[in-house]
Amino acid sequence: MRIAVLSDVHGNLPALDAVLSHLEVQRVDLVVDLGDLLSGGVQPRKTADRLMALDHVVVAGNHERQLLTSPRERMGASDRLAHDTITGEHRAWLAGLPATASPAPGVLAFHGSPTDDLAYLLETVEPTGVRPATVAEVLDRLGPAAAVPLLLCGHTHLQRELRLPTGALVLNPGSVGWPAYADDLPHPHVIEAGTPHARYAVADDAEGAWRAEFHAVTYDWDAAATIAEGNGRPDVARALRTGRV
Repeated sequence: MRIAVLSDVHGNLPALDAVLSHLEVQRVDLVVDLGDLLSGGVQPRKTADRLMALDHVVVAGNHERQLLTSPRERMGASDRLAHDTITGEHRAWLAGLPATASPAPGVLAFHGSPTDDLAYLLETVEPTGVRPATVAEVLDRLGPAAAVPLLLCGHTHLQRELRLPTGALVLNPGSVGWPAYADDLPHPHVIEAGTPHARYAVADDAEGAWRAEFHAVTYDWDAAATIAEGNGRPDVARALRTGRV
């Protein structure tokens, strides 16, 4: 089986469309989207329309939860843009998304960790910055889910894989639509892919164990950045053009 894994589109329709076009020659059996679908600086409403028309397995990320539960005055700029532009139909679709999904036998999909949509699974944030998580840290964050052969996570926007002692493969496909960001919690840190490409992955078990193929797709990121600037998000525009904060 070949599973295309997408995550963290963040309302970037040009990046999403480029990835979907790239997927047409990848011979995948199904597509899984790992959440943080709309909130960003580009085109949340049009992105929602595009995603709702697709036959993908979709789980909710922290931004879906925030859009549905946070008062507007407490939202960040990315959630506010989505909040102000999506429709009731879009909200109903978001409300129906699960936190986890098992799109195929022996596969578990989620956004951060199986129990926390804000968890960094394959990275650890320290006062000095971000480092790859240790195997022990990942096992602790996964709990019983560590026995599942293929674990699909997003949230940190970085393409990464880790083979666990259980034999399971943990796979983060990177971000389709937002290659760099800064955050204050639990310590101030930045996440940077380093280039502006739209990223995704394909998981393949043809050799008897799950393996990952990582892809970085060129698209018109300057056009996406220009839209972000028009939405008052020069920070997003810089990230889209450079892959840096």
